[in-house]
Amino acid sequence: MVARRDFIRNSSLLAGAIGLGFPKQVLGWDGYASQRPPLAQRKFTSQAVEKAITSIKKQIADPKLAWMFENCFPNTLDTTVNHKTIDGRPDTFVLTGDIHAMWLRDSSAQVWPYLPLVKEDNALQQLIAGVINRQTKCILIDPYANAFNEGPTGSEWDKDITDMKPELHERKWEIDSLCYTVRLAYHYWKISGDTKVLDDSYRKSSALIVKTFKEQQRKDGKGPYKFQRVTPVQSDTVANSGYGAPISPVGLIVSTFRPSDDATVFPFLIPSNMFAVVSLRQLAEISNTVWKDAAFAKECTDLANEVDRAIKAYAVVEHPQLGHMYAFEVDGFGNRLFIDDTNVPSLLSIPYLGYTTADDPLYQTARRFVWSTFHPWFYQGKYGDGVGSPHTGVDYIWPMSIIMKALTTQNKEEIAECIRTIRNTDGDKGFIHESYQKDDPTKFTRPWFSWANTLFGELIMKVSQEYPELLKRQYSL
Repeated sequence: MVARRDFIRNSSLLAGAIGLGFPKQVLGWDGYASQRPPLAQRKFTSQAVEKAITSIKKQIADPKLAWMFENCFPNTLDTTVNHKTIDGRPDTFVLTGDIHAMWLRDSSAQVWPYLPLVKEDNALQQLIAGVINRQTKCILIDPYANAFNEGPTGSEWDKDITDMKPELHERKWEIDSLCYTVRLAYHYWKISGDTKVLDDSYRKSSALIVKTFKEQQRKDGKGPYKFQRVTPVQSDTVANSGYGAPISPVGLIVSTFRPSDDATVFPFLIPSNMFAVVSLRQLAEISNTVWKDAAFAKECTDLANEVDRAIKAYAVVEHPQLGHMYAFEVDGFGNRLFIDDTNVPSLLSIPYLGYTTADDPLYQTARRFVWSTFHPWFYQGKYGDGVGSPHTGVDYIWPMSIIMKALTTQNKEEIAECIRTIRNTDGDKGFIHESYQKDDPTKFTRPWFSWANTLFGELIMKVSQEYPELLKRQYSL
């Protein structure tokens, strides 16, 4: 198993070995060959998704953009899902792509753009219900783990200094892992009306989520979680005997790791705390409406309100050049970190996750910071601008940041420029990568990163509904 951060640059060379680079059996417009697996080799086929692909492709004037959408939007279904029935209930294990493990975060995000289509396709609805059921099982195994094996097989990280179990691929505590499962289940319920996934097991997992959040407020000591790894990579292990930097228990929730799986510098990761506020309020609504459990709903609401008050008290900070904005990380003592992550949650993604609206002045200032040279991981290259990450190193831009910029604006020209950049930085592979070298997109990390592919599909779906005129443009350099 190759570690996520060790995947080699320009790893397009490995595409054929991991299931991409399929035979170019179907030539599309202008000679673009489909990069999807042959139909018989696809993991899952949704008629509603195929119908959406056909419909949206007709709207796209740029042949390469249409080709990329057709490759990327179904990539999760084509290549990463193992859907079956266990004890009469749907169960879906979702690979992140090039790593044979299921991240709670990634699996939620990978199927998220398909949710609007579930009422048209019962098989697709059952597949997503299976993801929720599998995630519930995972949380009950260990709410502190971020990634799971398909069975009790163990992993390359078994020697990490933490409470590893054979079902775990990795045990990095990240608030957003639990939040993503709530987001998926809540919106699945709201769209489909199906409450079968919100059963007693889900109810137990929800109680465990709240318990874990409270433990990581660390009001009564450091709590049960710690993590260390024998590694030369500083951000892959945790200081202070595995507990991270000291915090003042002000009501915020510690996230030992970021959604990039890099360790936090200051343990209160603000975008993830914002996500927790949203998730707790969603759990409260489920509890009131489905379970008729007013006491648990109040517990969720009270915790959401406490975290929200602490965000407003400790995470609104003043940047020396830009003014008041949301911090990325704080510690409750007054220290703060001015960077952003390229994964989601991030400062850039705050309105995308529903904590506030895009016109929030504090968000707007944070957004200006993220997309500026004040940000130490922002890069300007020959093929456009974007945000990088300590996770992939200097001069590597993450397309996910560019997609998120487009998803959080109503400025049509800004969206168009993001589409242009994404379209021209795929290394001519037809897929979205984890990161690319700012001046040479043929140098990239992770040829098979399903979340990024599906997020790009989500963007094109949104544009087709809200700004269809943008799909009539040509986007070549």
